[in-house]
Amino acid sequence: MFFLTNLVQGCRATCCLTTGGPISTELRINDRIRVQEVRLVGPSGETVGIVPTADALRLAQEADLDLVEIAPMARPPVCKLMDYGKFKYENAQKAREARRNQTNVIIKEMKLRPKIDAHDYETKKGHVVRFLKAGDKVKITIMFRGREQHRPELGFRLLQRLAEDVTELGFVESSPKQDGRNMIMVLGPHKKKAEAKLDHAVQKAEKEAERAAVVAEEQAERDAAHAAGPVAKKRERGRSENLDPEIEA
Repeated sequence: MFFLTNLVQGCRATCCLTTGGPISTELRINDRIRVQEVRLVGPSGETVGIVPTADALRLAQEADLDLVEIAPMARPPVCKLMDYGKFKYENAQKAREARRNQTNVIIKEMKLRPKIDAHDYETKKGHVVRFLKAGDKVKITIMFRGREQHRPELGFRLLQRLAEDVTELGFVESSPKQDGRNMIMVLGPHKKKAEAKLDHAVQKAEKEAERAAVVAEEQAERDAAHAAGPVAKKRERGRSENLDPEIEA
């Protein structure tokens, strides 16, 4: 009976642990700090020392700041005087900037046949070039069918040719290897995703500037032709009227 009672209590405790709410990661501030004393750090990072929590709260109120528990596992816990709202805002900005600068590696896939004709090969190669220029990895898959499976050297030579054709933009990250009926090779770009985006933005800006310059030049030519048009017509009418000798006499 004693064993069963302990077992039931253990099961209840386990259920409470597994069905409880999520553990909060929010820092404790001000009145939520319930310990007797804390190791206090000033707003500029200077060490104040171990002080009673009540005194630390008083100092925070006098400085119009918050008392924030930054190291709860220390003994005593470490607290710092700071503007907690500004602290949370700056952390959110840093996290957003980190996500913006995070490199997302995208693997594109291109499938070829070992006996691909020249036109299709150039088309497929064009797609691979575009992917590598954008900073993406490319997985090249050679698909064998029927008796082609007994000629893996055809796929190997094709992959080698493709790698040599795009060597200025990418490199062989994963050498050709057989995977069932297919042969796979992975090409990696020389430029990272962020660098590729920057180059693309620069090229786009240059093209827009050239287009704007051409439009401005054409508009200037039209304006000049429009301004010179009426003068030329006047002179032409004047010459035609003076061709009559009787008028001149």
